Amino acid sequence: MDSLTSIAAIASSGLRAQGERMRVVSENVANAGSTANEPGGEPYRRKLISFSELLDDGTGNSKVEVADISRDMSDFTVRYEPHHPAADEAGFVKLPNVNPLIEMSNMREASRSYEANMSMLENARSMRNRLIDLME
Repeated sequence: MDSLTSIAAIASSGLRAQGERMRVVSENVANAGSTANEPGGEPYRRKLISFSELLDDGTGNSKVEVADISRDMSDFTVRYEPHHPAADEAGFVKLPNVNPLIEMSNMREASRSYEANMSMLENARSMRNRLIDLME
């Protein structure tokens, strides 16, 4: 495998990983206001994503992959709303452990990483085209 193909493979793994990260963050943002369906129940629990290095046996290149998507086990926020359908017997409602500001920060970081990988992929394609032009 030539170096330009390796660059494209590495950038593609980054695109897949950051795309998955954006999906998880979007899910968190979409459920930031979700409460339980039954009184005293648990609301949506924030998802976390982690990555790991993957060594490509064929090329020896390091790539990135999604290692795990887990749940954030931090405490829920509680609010006193005795008339809410999800309120417990004391009148408290558990709210998701999602902080929209943190999620938007994560989304921005994932978006920038995605753009960087896309730029790398486009640069490799451009270099390949220039090489073909030189060989003609």
